[in-house]
Amino acid sequence: MVRSVSTDEVIKNIREMCIEANYDLSGDMKNALKKATKEEKSELGQKILNQLQDNLEIADKEMIPICQDTGMAVVFLEVGQDVHFEGMTIEDAVNEGVRQGYIDGFLRKSVVKDPLIRENTKDNTPAVIHYSIVPGDQVKITFAPKGFGSENMSRVFMLKPADGIEGVKKAILTAVNDAGPNACPPMVVGVGVGGTFEKCALMAKKALTRPVDSHSEIPYVADLEKEMLEKINQLGIGPGGLGGTTTALAVNINTYPTHIAGLPVAINICCHVNRHVVRVI
Repeated sequence: MVRSVSTDEVIKNIREMCIEANYDLSGDMKNALKKATKEEKSELGQKILNQLQDNLEIADKEMIPICQDTGMAVVFLEVGQDVHFEGMTIEDAVNEGVRQGYIDGFLRKSVVKDPLIRENTKDNTPAVIHYSIVPGDQVKITFAPKGFGSENMSRVFMLKPADGIEGVKKAILTAVNDAGPNACPPMVVGVGVGGTFEKCALMAKKALTRPVDSHSEIPYVADLEKEMLEKINQLGIGPGGLGGTTTALAVNINTYPTHIAGLPVAINICCHVNRHVVRVI
């Protein structure tokens, strides 16, 4: 049975998600920051983590963005194969929702129309949209505005199969260490292993939207996530890059089959707010 979904509903939800993601940190991230504050060994690090939480409270009370960089809109659409959209095209609907959300929410418009001419679009469109067709008659929307302080620190490594898991570990630690304070730590580290050049990058981006209090269902990957978090927090970068034992709040890793001749690895780093909102319509 085909289910019709009005693109007006998509616009409404995207608009609200733009504002929600930028004004209110998700519950998993709030809990992670609280936990990190209790466990941080550095006095300065604790002070910074407390200041970050004060910032969240002020943003909530004053209804202002939790970060001045309200990011470029990244949208994951998982569309049930039994869904039929009625109205405008789905891409136009998503961009209209972003336009309304960023204008009505008084969010910073950070998108330029051409990467070299650099003229601002003045409404933060277009969004970066990733589509996937899934079973069912629902539409799952994941909205993740991505600031570029951390986005600029992301890396792709085209490793050789012989590099193996140790090569993957080295790539992750290299990317995080090189990012240092520029990614506004404590950070969340999204990792994609496998696929192709572009597939591993997409997996790393999607990994950032997974709750930070969860782990991969693949046992060895879950173990790798825990090991990498421990090793990253031994780098000493710390909150705000000023030293301490909390450089990252989580390491989320996604994997995918790959070619016999390759081992692509992508690391997509996000700052301490790691904004993401999920809705199903």
